[in-house]
Amino acid sequence: MCDLLMKFGAMEEKLRAIETRLQDSENQIMDLRNKERTKVIFSAAVGGSGHIGPFNTDTTLIYRAVITNIGGTYSQYTGIFTAPVAGVYYFTIFFHAGGEHEGKLLLFKNNQLMVATGDHPSDSDGADNGENAVFVQLQLGDMVYVRLAANSHVWGQYNKTTFSGFLVSQI
Repeated sequence: MCDLLMKFGAMEEKLRAIETRLQDSENQIMDLRNKERTKVIFSAAVGGSGHIGPFNTDTTLIYRAVITNIGGTYSQYTGIFTAPVAGVYYFTIFFHAGGEHEGKLLLFKNNQLMVATGDHPSDSDGADNGENAVFVQLQLGDMVYVRLAANSHVWGQYNKTTFSGFLVSQI
């Protein structure tokens, strides 16, 4: 009888270990499903009917013509993307501008310059274009935005000046 009770106790212990492993596995599956559900993709254009700028100081561009905003992470009212989760994100900036003024965009993470693109003014060049792209590691709540450099301008018409990004991998 004592031998039977010992075997029963050992079986109960093994069963508890199996239940713990099963619960851990279920939690891991739920974490993976939640990561898979986090979708962040946005693309927006400055919009408008002509050029924006030049301004005396660097100015945050507000891309009012939202093309895509899956996850609702880009604000068309502030021009700021806010990271909903920690991860690696990919951002692009493109601009079109007339050649008479400098065209220059600066992409920031919080207050830190990440990348820039620009073209110098020219009397012989009727139009300028510039672009840049970058992978950036962000934490929950980090902000990414584009500034139009002082004394430069971009073209708003026909959605030629854009800001886009997406979540590559959650961390």
